[in-house]
Amino acid sequence: MSKPTVLVAEDNDSNFLLVNAILKKYANIVRAVNGMEAVSAVKKGGNDLILMDIRMPIMDGLEATTEIRKIEPDIPIVALTANAFDSDRERALAAGCNDFIAKPIRKSDLLELVQKWTGTEF
Repeated sequence: MSKPTVLVAEDNDSNFLLVNAILKKYANIVRAVNGMEAVSAVKKGGNDLILMDIRMPIMDGLEATTEIRKIEPDIPIVALTANAFDSDRERALAAGCNDFIAKPIRKSDLLELVQKWTGTEF
């Protein structure tokens, strides 16, 4: 079975490197450093899952999610955020995210989410 392609929208290099280190064995990784790049990457197609940082420059993750939903209404989007309050979760889900994971990310939680949303077995 081929590896899923995961678009990681994350402006912070160390956070991206952590996600990449966890997932590179299991998925093809595409990076966007802001919400605008994430929207462009979705327009190009080929992504199976989006991991969306909420706080990014140029266009934040909530705005990018709203735009992506206009292009790809069914692609799974998981919000990544250091803000783990219920209100942040509600805003992410209201913007169109399917799920939510708080930073710092634990490897087991991230792998479980990727399996859940891509249907891939690791």
